[in-house]
Amino acid sequence: MKGPRHLGELQLAILRALWQQGDSAVSDVHAALRDRGLALTTIATMLRKMEEKGLVAHRENGRQFLYRARVAPELVQRNLVSELVSRLFDGDPLELVNHLLRAGEIELDELDALRRKVAEAERNAPRERP
Repeated sequence: MKGPRHLGELQLAILRALWQQGDSAVSDVHAALRDRGLALTTIATMLRKMEEKGLVAHRENGRQFLYRARVAPELVQRNLVSELVSRLFDGDPLELVNHLLRAGEIELDELDALRRKVAEAERNAPRERP
């Protein structure tokens, strides 16, 4: 699956609830998002629309529908970050990192972790043949 693009805030919140809870009834998703003050029918409508888009699927458990995410969190993250980099940084991921560094969004301990990740990626990168 190529993955979703342009997810709305509510769609992403619903997916997060499904990733955390697994198969969930509309009432379970509604309870997970109770701080948003949305009606149960709003969540049910959004789940139906998300199912039409292939983001979630349902199975019947008696008279109740149990929904599950059909997209992996990693795929959603990759697509949303790619969209962000494309829209805000002209497709240059280095500009995103530079922005985070300039804006002070990365703490020193996070910077150390980032250095380790870069070193690990360099070790695991395929070697080019001469």
